[in-house]
Amino acid sequence: MRTILLAAGFAALSSVVTADELTIDRMVGSPSLDGPKVAGLKISPDGERVTFLKGKDEDFRVQDLWEFHIASGETRLLVDSSDLLGGEDEVLSEVEKARRERQRITASGIVDYHYSKDGKSLLFPLGGDLYVLPIGGTVKRLTETDAFETDAKFSPEATYVSFIRDQNLFIVNVDTGAETQLTNDGGGTILNGMAEFVAQEEMDRDTGYWWAPDETRIAFTRVDESPVKLVNRYELSADGGVTTIEQRYPFAGTDNVLIELGVVEIESGDMDWIDLGEEKDIYLARVNWLPDSGHVAFQRQNRAQSKLDLVFADVEKGTQSTILTETSDSWLTLHHNLTFLKDSDRFVWSSERSGFRHLYLYDLEGNDLGALTSGQWVVGKLEHVDEKAGTVYFSGFKDTPIENHLYAVPLDPAPDKVTRLTAESGWHGVDVGKDGSIFVDSFSGPDLPPRVALKSMDGEILTWIEDNPLDETHPYAPFVEGHGGTVFGTIKAEDGADLHYMMLRPADFDPEKTYPAVVNVYGGPGVQRVRKAWGIDFDQILVRNGYVVLKLDNRGSSNRGKAFEKVIYHNMGDREVVDQVAAAEFLKGQGFVDPDRIGVYGWSYGGFMTIQLLSKAPEIFKAGLSVAPVTDWRLYDTHYTERFLGDPNVGDAYDKSSVFPYVDGIRSGTLRLVHGMADDNVFFDNTVKLMSQLQESGVSFELMTYPGKRHGIRGEKARGHLWHDALKFFDSRLKAE
Repeated sequence: MRTILLAAGFAALSSVVTADELTIDRMVGSPSLDGPKVAGLKISPDGERVTFLKGKDEDFRVQDLWEFHIASGETRLLVDSSDLLGGEDEVLSEVEKARRERQRITASGIVDYHYSKDGKSLLFPLGGDLYVLPIGGTVKRLTETDAFETDAKFSPEATYVSFIRDQNLFIVNVDTGAETQLTNDGGGTILNGMAEFVAQEEMDRDTGYWWAPDETRIAFTRVDESPVKLVNRYELSADGGVTTIEQRYPFAGTDNVLIELGVVEIESGDMDWIDLGEEKDIYLARVNWLPDSGHVAFQRQNRAQSKLDLVFADVEKGTQSTILTETSDSWLTLHHNLTFLKDSDRFVWSSERSGFRHLYLYDLEGNDLGALTSGQWVVGKLEHVDEKAGTVYFSGFKDTPIENHLYAVPLDPAPDKVTRLTAESGWHGVDVGKDGSIFVDSFSGPDLPPRVALKSMDGEILTWIEDNPLDETHPYAPFVEGHGGTVFGTIKAEDGADLHYMMLRPADFDPEKTYPAVVNVYGGPGVQRVRKAWGIDFDQILVRNGYVVLKLDNRGSSNRGKAFEKVIYHNMGDREVVDQVAAAEFLKGQGFVDPDRIGVYGWSYGGFMTIQLLSKAPEIFKAGLSVAPVTDWRLYDTHYTERFLGDPNVGDAYDKSSVFPYVDGIRSGTLRLVHGMADDNVFFDNTVKLMSQLQESGVSFELMTYPGKRHGIRGEKARGHLWHDALKFFDSRLKAE
């Protein structure tokens, strides 16, 4: 009901607030049009407070650390990042820049923090050094060196803080400040305790070390990058300088790193190595400790990603056993849903064996005790297990794939007893308290800016942490009148599958008029674009300039089950194109869309899709903006590309999945290419290779490059420039003369 009232309030506000034009410069500027949006929400282990990161009013990209004290209802600033930096801009090391790019961190200031076990202290990095804040006390600086300390963590009892410096693993005693270096051979091609490139970029593993629960040992990776191909990447900066960056990049079909898993004892420094198996060309996907602190659980994935073993290693005896093995006729999707129960000999695991990701209960011998969830829908993330209450909490898509909700299910297998805990229609991100009595819910909807509530486990709102009402004081208030309306629906794929879409239409939409349209495409695996969530972006700019905008989740996209996803296996850029063409045909069938004025744009995989659509359906798509596209999948990395296309030396999957067999279909003047010249993910080589073939074929195109910018092309000025030119491009191609 509250959501309905808020939507009504949105409409009412548009009639009483003077309308301003939403410009691109304002869209990318500060304060954020989302309102006081917060990130990194965590309930303290003692349940006394909710902490979060919040951007400054003058620059929402620079974050500070805040708390909401539950008992008093007071919100206060804990740490102002500018105070600790002395007003200076934060200078990042190249390693940290790359690490943040991998984690898609676009903010600066305080971007991460951790609680001690008792919830009485907070740890955070800033400016390359580490700080600890005792709640109610003053900030203590733990490190002060010229080196950049990364991946900092409290030990389980908060006796130590661990971190990586110069590719080695260190700990520092929080009370005394005494440092201990635990590894010594890091440097050059040897990385100790650090996640390798594909682990960060593709495996969602951002760390390379893990504390034992009793904090007597640390398991860590030793990575040797020497087998990985060394390439020169040229970063052209705005001042005219050219920096040659040597980067080891595992192109599809080439050698990966060599990886070892060690265990070091904190007191003695003694080190043991865990046998990862005879086959060395594997991926170390996940590492966890069992509650007894004597066993390490690791997940070993084969190079083809069709097999995943969960292995328990006894660090005292040096023995190990494979507890379970998952296999697939296509690929296995990694997850973070392994949770060991502290008060029993069981654990929770997720699997797609039924065709949909669901939760299962196992004992420590690997016996399947039964499914906790089931059905033709997808579990997203295991959020919390309350062993005392016998309840498992997870987020997922039981009711609809376009809304993310929190659910509860009994810990004893009873898969039909699923209870939804988040009532509001929309997209919910949650953090469940350690004692399982409360959770923080950060949610939004298409017409509902992000808001944060503290709720009891039955979903009742206890208090607002950030109500963020869209009233006359809201940053978006001057622009509400021009807000484009959103329509959700489905169309049928050729195999009968429902394809979800969202359509944005101008605020003054008139079905008797005819509008140009733009398809905003991603289309790749592991991503879902159609969501009932708030978003003020370039699509709103297009809508306000007289366009209809459509997003469609084609087959191959996530959270729809394995059959829906695996149609792209060994054949990328085919079924996705068919589905996006179907979306365009759907648009053409709307009486209010001009069938001769349809464009498309996308970033990364969406850039690849834009080129494919211009190539394969030039009669439909009359203009396309392609940002940072992959053009030849041999130029992309092993773990991502081989997962879907296999070995590039076997078969023709790579040839038929690249853009080059089809680009002669692109009509001159319909393509605008954009790429960051320091992109270390989708190398600029992809665009250079495409440019060459287009030139050889006599196809004219527009090109914009961004010196010094990586894959995300970050920065207010650069983003503003990109979107200004994008609007001009679409206006010149799609607006009626």
